[in-house]
Amino acid sequence: MSTIILALITMLFITVTSAEKNKEVTYDSRSLIINGKRELLFSGSVHYTRSPPEMWPLIIDKARRGGLNVIQTYIFWNVHEPVEGKFKVDPEYDFVKFMQLCHDKGMYVTLRVGPFIQAEWNHGGLPYWLREVPDIIFRSNNEAFKKYMKEYTKTVIKLCQDAKLFAPQGGPIILAQIENEYNHIQRAFREDGDKYVQWAANLAVSLNVGVPWIMCKQTDAPDPVVNACNGRHCGDTFAGPNKPDKPALWTENWTAQYRVFGDPPSQRSAEDIAFSVARFFSKNGSLMNYYMYYGGTNFGRTSSAFSTTRYYDEAPLDEFGLQRDPKWSHLRDVHKALTLCRQSLFGAESVVTKVNQHHEIIVFEKKDSHLCTAFITNNHTKNPATIKFRETSYFLPPRSISILPDCKTVVFNTQNVASQHNSRNFKKSKKANNFKWEVFTETIPVAKDIKVSGNVPAELYSLLKDTTDYAWYTTSVELGPEDLPKKSDVSTVIRILSLGHSLHTFVNGEFIGTNHGTHEEKGFEFQKAVHFKVGVNNIAILASTIGLPDSGAYMEHRYAGPKSILILGLNSGKIDLTSNGWGTKVGIQGEEYAVFTEEGSKKVEWKEVTKGNGKSLSWYKTTFRKPEGRDPVAIKMTGMGKGMIWINGKSIGRHWMSFLSPLGSPTQSEYHIPRTYLNEKENLLVIFEEEQADPSQIEIQTVDRDTICSIITENHPPNVNSWASKGGKFQTVVENPKPTATVQCPNHKSIKAVEFASFGDPTGVCGELIKGKCDASATKQIVEQQCMGKPSCSIPLEASTFTQGKDPCPDVSKTLAIQVKCDL
Repeated sequence: MSTIILALITMLFITVTSAEKNKEVTYDSRSLIINGKRELLFSGSVHYTRSPPEMWPLIIDKARRGGLNVIQTYIFWNVHEPVEGKFKVDPEYDFVKFMQLCHDKGMYVTLRVGPFIQAEWNHGGLPYWLREVPDIIFRSNNEAFKKYMKEYTKTVIKLCQDAKLFAPQGGPIILAQIENEYNHIQRAFREDGDKYVQWAANLAVSLNVGVPWIMCKQTDAPDPVVNACNGRHCGDTFAGPNKPDKPALWTENWTAQYRVFGDPPSQRSAEDIAFSVARFFSKNGSLMNYYMYYGGTNFGRTSSAFSTTRYYDEAPLDEFGLQRDPKWSHLRDVHKALTLCRQSLFGAESVVTKVNQHHEIIVFEKKDSHLCTAFITNNHTKNPATIKFRETSYFLPPRSISILPDCKTVVFNTQNVASQHNSRNFKKSKKANNFKWEVFTETIPVAKDIKVSGNVPAELYSLLKDTTDYAWYTTSVELGPEDLPKKSDVSTVIRILSLGHSLHTFVNGEFIGTNHGTHEEKGFEFQKAVHFKVGVNNIAILASTIGLPDSGAYMEHRYAGPKSILILGLNSGKIDLTSNGWGTKVGIQGEEYAVFTEEGSKKVEWKEVTKGNGKSLSWYKTTFRKPEGRDPVAIKMTGMGKGMIWINGKSIGRHWMSFLSPLGSPTQSEYHIPRTYLNEKENLLVIFEEEQADPSQIEIQTVDRDTICSIITENHPPNVNSWASKGGKFQTVVENPKPTATVQCPNHKSIKAVEFASFGDPTGVCGELIKGKCDASATKQIVEQQCMGKPSCSIPLEASTFTQGKDPCPDVSKTLAIQVKCDL
C-alpha cells in the first residue's frame, strides 16, 4: 500500500512540477514559448495614464477585436512617486488594475518598467525630486541613480508579484523591459555607460520574475536579456538578435509620429504599416508591437517639452478611442492573414528567392506535409509587377507583399485595402454651447511686491520644481531725464535672452509682448521697443515651461528661464539688468486660489466678458450642459492663444492655438474632454489664457467616425475572412470568394444615407470621393437597396450587377467606391 501511495505522490509531484514548468515563459531563436507553446504575438502600446480608467475596457476590447493578443505599457514613475519615498497607486493610475483588466480580456502584457521611459512624457517619467539628489547623474554608472532605480524597480515588481501578474503566477505579463533605447546616449558616458547596461541587466534578471527581460535598441544587451528593435521597418533595418539563441522582437512599430506644438500633421499610411508587419514576420519575427496603438491624451501638465496635449492621434485607435480606418481594420486583416500562416511559420524552414533587385519570394515549407506559406514581395516604390511563382502569375501593386497561407491563394495584399475607411467628424453640440463667459485677470506684480531673492534671475526648472508652468521675475530700474532718448525716432528697447520655454514681458504694468522657443530650439530672444518713464520703472516677466525634457544624456543638467536682460537705446548707454537683483514668485494667483474648482472660483471677483479680445493673463469661466448622445466630446479652442483648460476641476491639458504650423494653422485645435469628467447637467469650464484672446468662438463638440467608406478594385483579393485554418489546414469558408465592398457602422448605429456610390473610375479619399469619367449610373440605387437601415452591408464587386450588360467603359479597370452615413 505504501509503495502505491508513494508512486501516486511521485506522479502528482511530477504532474504539478510539469504544470508549473509549462507556465514559464522562455525563448529560443524562433520565438517566445508560453505555456510550452509558440505564439504569433501582435501587440499594441496602450498607456494607462493617457485615458481615464473608465475608457480602459473599451480600448482593450477594440485592441482585441483588432487582432492583438498583447498590450504593452510603460510604468510612469513620476505619477507614482511625485514625493520621494511616498510611492502610491492612485485609482486613475492603477497599473495593477489595468493589467488585471488586460488579463480578464484574454490579453498578454509586456511590462516596460523603465525607469526612464521617454514616451514624450514629462521628464521621461523620472520624478523631479530625483534631479535634486546630490551628485546624481541619470542613467549612468552613478551610485545615487542606481540606488533609486533599484528601489523603484523592486517596488514595481513586488506590486506586480503580489497581484500575481507574471505569467508563471497565472498572470498576463509574458515579457518585461528594463531601460529604454539606451544606445542613443551610451557613448556619452563611455565606460560608465557600458557598466550601467551590465548593471541594469543584472538587476532585472536578479528579480526572478519568471519571464524574459528585453532591452529595446540595445545592441549589446547582456545575456540572457534580449535586444529588440524600434523603428518603422524592422524587417529590413534590424540587424537581428545579438546571440543566435534569441528571438527577433519588435517593441516599437511607429504608427505615425508624436507631434509638438508648431508641427504640421504627421501621418503614416495603413498600407506602409501592413507592409512592415508582413515583412517582419516573413523574416522570422515573432512579436511586433505598435507604438502607439491607442493615441491617448496628455492630461494636465504631463506632456514633455513642447509636446502637444493630443499624443498619438494617428494611431489605429485615435485620441478619442475611435477606430481610425483603414488603419485599424487593415492591420486587423494582416493579423488574420498571418495567423492563417502560423503553423507554417513555426513548423517549417524558410527559403528566400531573390527574383531580382525589387522582387523577392519567401517560402516556409515542410516536405511531406500540408505546411506551405509564401510571401511574394514587390519592393519597387512606383511600378506594379506580375511575379510568377510555381507556374502561377501574381499581380502586385507597388511596394506591397502578398500573403499566400497555402502557397497558392492570395488572402491579403498589403497595398490593397479590402477593409473599410472612415472619416472623423467634429459637430457643434446642440445642448452644450449656451455660454455666459466671465473673466478674472491676474494682477501684474511690481518689484516691491516680491522680495529680492537673488542678484540674477533664478533658473526656472529648479525654481518651479515641476509644480506649475509659471514663475514671476521682478526688478526695477530708476531712470532720469538724461537717460531717455531725446529724438522722437529713437526708442528704448528691452532685450531678454532666455533658455526657454516662453515668456511674457510687462513694464510698469503694461503688456509689452511675448515670445517662445521651439521643440528643437528651446532658447530664444525677446526684443521689443518700450516707453520707459522718468523715475522708477517696474519690470515683470512671467516665464513658463511647456513640460520638462524627456531624452538625451545629462538630462539633469538642462536649464530654462531668463538668462540676460538688457535695456538698449538709452542716452546713457545700455543697462544690463541681469545682476540687478530679482524677486521671484512661483505660480500665479489663479492657481493659488484654485479658481478652476467650484470652491476656488468663489475666491476672486469675476466680471462679465465684453466683446473683443480680453487682456492677457486672464481666467475665463462659464458652465455648460453635457452634450447629447454617447459620442466622445471635445472643445474647439478657436479664438484663444495659449494656456490650460479645466473641466469640473480636472485639467485636460495645455492649449496653444497661437503657435501655428508651417501650414498656417494650429497644430491642435480640438481638445479631448472624457465623458467621465462631465456631470449630467451643469459643468464648470475654466480656461487660463496667457494671451489676448476671445472666448466667444469656443465650441463644445461631439466626435464621431460615422462617415464610412469602402473602395475596392478588381485587383483586390477577397476579404481575409473568406478563409480559415481548421484542424491545422487552410480552407475556404465562403462560396466563391471575390472582392467585396463592406461597410459596418460603429456603436450600434445603422446606415441612414448613402452619400456616394460609383462603379467606374472614382477618385479621392473617404469624405472626399469624386466621380470620374466612367460611372455606372445605377450604382447608388443598388447600394441603397442593399444597405439602407442596416448596421452593415456587403456588396460583391461584380460588373454585371452595376452595368446590367451595358459597360460604359469596358477598357477601364473598375473600382467600386461607396460612402455611407451612420446614425442611431
